[in-house]
Amino acid sequence: MSETERNGVDSGGARQEGSELSERERIRERKREKLRERLEGASNDGSDADGGGGSDADGGADAGTPAEPVEVETPEEFRRLVDAHDVVLVDCYADWCGPCQMMEPTVESLAAETDAVVATVDVDGLPGLAQQLGARGVPTFLVYANGEPVDRFVGAQDRTTLETAIASDAA
Repeated sequence: MSETERNGVDSGGARQEGSELSERERIRERKREKLRERLEGASNDGSDADGGGGSDADGGADAGTPAEPVEVETPEEFRRLVDAHDVVLVDCYADWCGPCQMMEPTVESLAAETDAVVATVDVDGLPGLAQQLGARGVPTFLVYANGEPVDRFVGAQDRTTLETAIASDAA
């Protein structure tokens, strides 16, 4: 760890504010770019958008289903995602929210291990979309089936609750 990383002060003595936040943003941007490339590749050549990932326990995740949560950046992207997939689990979250952080590993594993697309919506980054989705508290989980909202859960949920909602709407 560099001196700057340890104490947040650069070599000129200036305090580096938001270095942790900017690092998070750089990581998010890399993930978004990687996902965009995968999704564009899949739509251009019909190939598997998640590179063959997914669980084999139930026959594997849907070939067009990303193995990682999709960070929604615009309301239009959200609508396209919901319209393009049979089942979508939407996680409305905030970076500052403790229960949201607690749910992150569960959300990531559901993306990798189920046939549902998992979409994440930052309520601070997209307040209009959050309002449209009715996310008044975080985390809020919505399940969409065939483009329509069918389930809503507010607050931290156990994995089984979310899996059951996904499975019942996938049937």
